Formats: sequence, C-alpha cells, structure tokens
Amino acid sequence: MARHKVEISGVNTANIKVLTSEEMEELFKKMREGDPFAREELVNGNLKLVLSILKKFSKKIDNLDDLFQIGCIGLLKAIDNFDLSYGVKFSTYCVPMIQGEVRRYLRDNNSIRVSRSVKDLAYKIMKLKDELLIERGIEPSIEELSKILEVSEFDIINALDSMRDPMSIFEPIYSDGGDTIYLYDQLEDKGNKNNDLDIKLSVNDAINNLGERERYILDQRFVIGKTQMEIASELGISQAQISRIEKNAIDNLKSNLK
Repeated sequence: MARHKVEISGVNTANIKVLTSEEMEELFKKMREGDPFAREELVNGNLKLVLSILKKFSKKIDNLDDLFQIGCIGLLKAIDNFDLSYGVKFSTYCVPMIQGEVRRYLRDNNSIRVSRSVKDLAYKIMKLKDELLIERGIEPSIEELSKILEVSEFDIINALDSMRDPMSIFEPIYSDGGDTIYLYDQLEDKGNKNNDLDIKLSVNDAINNLGERERYILDQRFVIGKTQMEIASELGISQAQISRIEKNAIDNLKSNLK
C-alpha cells in the first residue's frame, strides 16, 4: 500500500523509521562510547513517538511545525539524560519530557498571563510529578506533592489550574443533531436576572468570610461544575469529607446572608 507523504518541518513522516528495543539499546551504548552518529539515529528513530504525542495538542496551535520542533527538543533532552540502568523503556522515560516541553511552550505563548510565582510553582509541581511517575509508575497525590514541596494543597491545585488552557465561550458543549448549545448560552440565566447591587455585595462578603478550602470547593462544584469525587481525588481526601465541607460552607453562607 502506498504511503502518503506528509511533511512537518521538512521531515517526510511516511519514511520515518521506528527502532526496535534491541536497536535502541545498542545505539545508547554506542552513543555513550562516543559514536558521533548514534544520537542522530536515536532522534530519527523516535520521531514517530513525537508525532503521536503531538496529536493531543494539535488543536491548540495553528503551526504544527513549531510544535514538532518543540517536541524534538524534549526528545533530545530525554536522549541526553536517559540511562539504560534506569531499567525502564525509553518511551516511558521520554513521553513525560516531551509532553512537559510542549506544555511549557504552549503556556509561555498563552495570551492569558499568569504570575511568575504561580507559574514557577506549577513548573516545580509538574517536574516532580514526572519524576515520581517515572520512578514509581503512578502519579503522586495532591497531598503527597504538598508535603514534598511544603506548600498547601490549595496552592498546588491553584497553580495547576492556572496553567490549564482557557476555553472559548463559543465551545460547543451539547448537540443532539439539532441546534448546538455553546458555553456562551450557559453563562447567564436570562430568566433569573438580579441586578440588585446590595445583594451582590452581600453575597460577595459572605463568600469572602468562608475558609479558603470552603471557597475553593464551592467554586469547583458550582462554577467549574466538578463532582465531589473529582474534587476529593484532587485534594487527596474522601468524598464524604468533601460533602461535609460543602454542606458547612453552604450553611455558613445562609447564616451570613440572613
């Protein structure tokens, strides 16, 4: 069957070679011994891995050439730092590094600005998550990251959330074959408008009187729309605890608004 020629950054993706595990191991040994061509062969033999990772990011950028080059930078870093003594497949070690490089590029070129301190914390968290994932094969919990980095769980979640890609208000959220419903349509309940400034100020004051965790859980539940189980997983606590905190927060709001 004929393969279609698709070029990215001058690379014909139809002709990319895929290395076997044995070939990879041999090339890493040659590279450590000073073979000047082994590194290049390792790069060329893993370009399809880069392309497979870029598929999940392709909708977030117009110029795939730029993203491909950034992915290759992550690949080069992985090749230069990989050691056969790690006892893991190169792809297991390499994928988080490529993904991290691409995510950093997308965040640094995002039109929404995030404070440097929050961004630095997010980078530390993601680096630590990648290291622990490679070391143990499972992602660490929010609670564990909080203890290792000596910051609050709220700061961990806030830093990671601040790095998420923004969603367009014209993002389609539902379609049953008829008219599509967009996020924009859900931003305002036109049947329940309330322009009473005094009430808005009272509600704002009541929310500000809540604890930091209570405010966060209410925001995630009723603004973001997450389930109690999702929030419990993020905070590393039980769903029952989330339910109790949520109920207490709502009771406190009601009490403050009386």
